[in-house]
Amino acid sequence: MSSVLRDTPFSILDRSRTREGTDGPAAVRETVALAREAEALGYRRFWVSEHHSVPGVAGSAPTVLAAAVAAATGTIRVGTGGVMLPNHRPLVVAEQFGVLESLFPGRVDMGLGRSVGFTDAVRRALGHGKEAAGTFGSQVTELLGWFTGEQTAHPGVHARPAEGLRPAPFLLATGSGADLAAELGLPLVIGGIRGEDAMLRAVDRYRAAFRPSAWAAAPYVVLSGTVAVADTAREAYRMLLPEAWATAYSRTHGVFPPLLPPEEVEAVAMTSAERSRFDAALQGQLHGDPTQVASALSSLLLRSGADEFLLTTSTYDRRRLLDSYRHLALLLT
Repeated sequence: MSSVLRDTPFSILDRSRTREGTDGPAAVRETVALAREAEALGYRRFWVSEHHSVPGVAGSAPTVLAAAVAAATGTIRVGTGGVMLPNHRPLVVAEQFGVLESLFPGRVDMGLGRSVGFTDAVRRALGHGKEAAGTFGSQVTELLGWFTGEQTAHPGVHARPAEGLRPAPFLLATGSGADLAAELGLPLVIGGIRGEDAMLRAVDRYRAAFRPSAWAAAPYVVLSGTVAVADTAREAYRMLLPEAWATAYSRTHGVFPPLLPPEEVEAVAMTSAERSRFDAALQGQLHGDPTQVASALSSLLLRSGADEFLLTTSTYDRRRLLDSYRHLALLLT
């Protein structure tokens, strides 16, 4: 098998997706169970995400869920992909990660994103409008300063127990995120399959402009994307249908629904707008049998020179999802 696959760490981001016929509490418990499986399979990290008032996503409190994942595992790195910093005060985020790092030293990743709430109503409930994303850079700087003791926005205030600790920060790239990661000297997480040309340009800019920092001595690029592996290419393709339909529905109806079984998706009489969104959602995702996926992933990793790959796959059948991760783990050994 390709040496680039063997030499590249792979990690998992799970969004705690709800499935038709199940509820949010079941979804977060399934996330913790999946983390145990990921650790047993040898994945490097297991991350959870932040969404608010999204019907199909139960992952709303990533630092709380990360604590449960860390408590249920023993060696895998645990973190967020990510905490959406515009929704929070940097001091509170620093305190939360300080507690995590205190409880699970050397295992905590602090992935940070700039997204705000999904709708105007959600943003009002969170107390932050769209403009909050515009201060992301200063928020990240303040957050990091709470750990080093160098923040200047609030003299005389200290983050306990965060000050002096070092959870590993990562910046999730959207828009100018790659440039900010370079400026601050932070590892970069960037979508690595859909829109590959733009991704490669952003990665080149990041590497060229990277400034070494107390957090990272050299550029570090984590590509993220959906990868589905099954015994046959057809089975792998059908794994992608539930998430693609949920994405298409959310873009046309404003509601992100629970995942449906593939056969129900195939039976939907889609409108032209839904079909267009559905087809677009299926683009730029890697799927196939083990040989096909190994070839496609190796080529992508070689083109990008990525240091790590973060899997973001979701599907209706949790058993098939775990089988996909097992297939991939075998390719990495």
